[in-house]
Amino acid sequence: MPVINIDGPHLTKEQKAKLVDALVKQSSEIMNIPEEAFVTLIRENEMDNIGNGTELLSDKMNKKK
Repeated sequence: MPVINIDGPHLTKEQKAKLVDALVKQSSEIMNIPEEAFVTLIRENEMDNIGNGTELLSDKMNKKK
Protein backbone atom coordinates (compact mmCIF):
# COMPACT_ATOMS: atom_id res chain seq x y z
CA MET A 1 0.00 0.00 0.00
CA PRO A 2 1.74 3.21 -1.14
CA VAL A 3 1.45 6.21 1.17
CA ILE A 4 1.61 9.81 -0.02
CA ASN A 5 2.52 12.32 2.72
CA ILE A 6 1.87 16.01 2.26
CA ASP A 7 3.02 18.71 4.69
CA GLY A 8 1.77 22.17 3.87
CA PRO A 9 -0.42 25.13 4.76
CA HIS A 10 -4.09 25.03 5.69
CA LEU A 11 -6.29 24.11 2.74
CA THR A 12 -10.01 24.04 2.15
CA LYS A 13 -11.75 20.69 1.86
CA GLU A 14 -12.14 21.31 -1.88
CA GLN A 15 -8.41 22.02 -2.28
CA LYS A 16 -7.55 18.83 -0.38
CA ALA A 17 -9.88 16.77 -2.56
CA LYS A 18 -8.34 18.17 -5.76
CA LEU A 19 -4.81 17.63 -4.46
CA VAL A 20 -5.46 14.03 -3.41
CA ASP A 21 -7.18 13.28 -6.72
CA ALA A 22 -4.31 14.70 -8.79
CA LEU A 23 -1.53 13.09 -6.77
CA VAL A 24 -3.13 9.65 -6.66
CA LYS A 25 -4.00 9.65 -10.37
CA GLN A 26 -0.45 10.63 -11.38
CA SER A 27 1.17 8.22 -8.92
CA SER A 28 -1.08 5.37 -10.02
CA GLU A 29 -0.21 5.96 -13.66
CA ILE A 30 3.54 6.23 -13.05
CA MET A 31 3.78 3.32 -10.61
CA ASN A 32 1.20 1.11 -12.36
CA ILE A 33 -0.60 0.52 -9.05
CA PRO A 34 -4.40 0.81 -8.69
CA GLU A 35 -5.63 4.14 -7.29
CA GLU A 36 -7.52 2.29 -4.55
CA ALA A 37 -4.24 1.05 -3.09
CA PHE A 38 -3.01 4.55 -2.19
CA VAL A 39 -3.35 6.24 1.17
CA THR A 40 -2.81 10.01 1.33
CA LEU A 41 -2.01 11.83 4.58
CA ILE A 42 -2.26 15.61 4.74
CA ARG A 43 -0.64 17.48 7.62
CA GLU A 44 -1.47 21.16 7.86
CA ASN A 45 1.16 23.31 9.50
CA GLU A 46 0.94 26.73 11.14
CA MET A 47 3.53 29.17 9.82
CA ASP A 48 4.58 29.74 13.46
CA ASN A 49 5.70 26.09 13.56
CA ILE A 50 7.98 26.25 10.51
CA GLY A 51 11.49 27.65 10.43
CA ASN A 52 13.14 28.87 7.25
CA GLY A 53 16.79 29.63 7.75
CA THR A 54 16.98 31.40 11.11
CA GLU A 55 13.44 32.81 11.05
CA LEU A 56 9.94 31.56 11.63
CA LEU A 57 8.05 31.42 8.36
CA SER A 58 5.32 33.62 9.84
CA ASP A 59 7.85 36.39 10.55
CA LYS A 60 9.39 36.05 7.10
CA MET A 61 5.99 36.28 5.39
CA ASN A 62 5.03 39.36 7.46
CA LYS A 63 8.19 41.15 6.28
CA LYS A 64 7.13 40.69 2.64
CA LYS A 65 3.80 42.48 3.19
